[in-house]
Amino acid sequence: MQLHNNFAQRVVLLSAQQQWLPSPMAGVSRIMLDRAGGEVARATSLVRYAPGSGYHRHQHEGGEEILVLEGVFSDEHGDYPAGTYLRNPPGSSHTPYSKNGCLLLVKLWQFSQGDKQQLVLHSQQHNFVPGIAPGLSVLPLHEYDGVSTALVRFAPHTHFHPHIHPGGEEILVLEGVFCDELGAYPAMSWLRNPRYSQHQPFTGEEGALIYVKVGHLGAALLGDKFIQPVD
Repeated sequence: MQLHNNFAQRVVLLSAQQQWLPSPMAGVSRIMLDRAGGEVARATSLVRYAPGSGYHRHQHEGGEEILVLEGVFSDEHGDYPAGTYLRNPPGSSHTPYSKNGCLLLVKLWQFSQGDKQQLVLHSQQHNFVPGIAPGLSVLPLHEYDGVSTALVRFAPHTHFHPHIHPGGEEILVLEGVFCDELGAYPAMSWLRNPRYSQHQPFTGEEGALIYVKVGHLGAALLGDKFIQPVD
């Protein structure tokens, strides 16, 4: 499957308008945001675990990045409530499940070759630091070889200057309404802006909290081998 695999194109998806599809495991469903490959794929998905559902033990050859959005996600290593950010590096394995159900953002096969860090970060236990514009605050999650991931909070009526993303940008709106000159994006909107794209973000009276990753659309990632050329 090749879904939104042309990384030179801008993509905007409102999750409320997307279809939940069953996974190979009963009780686990997903919304595919982008995907290159079959069941083993370079993929970005929203994944929902029904109460009591889970996967058998498996290995992540290409690595796995998870942000817990709702509920509590678990494996044999611990329990991860909403706001937890996890990175399971290539070669790691686990048996994931959820006792009471959960909602996740999951990215597969999007590690750089040398990135071996295992990470569990409970964002609720960390403080945001001031950003480079008034009303902006940032909680860095991970950085490696020019690819950076963070949570970014926009206070109400925050305006950020126009800027360019040489390595592309990916956003999942977690709270509020995130805006730029191209539109307004409510909670659970997913955006992918291509390399060297420019925009001017701002918020209205609600403010916004977003997950943002930059630099990865210009990086060499393990899952690039699944991407087929775009005509």
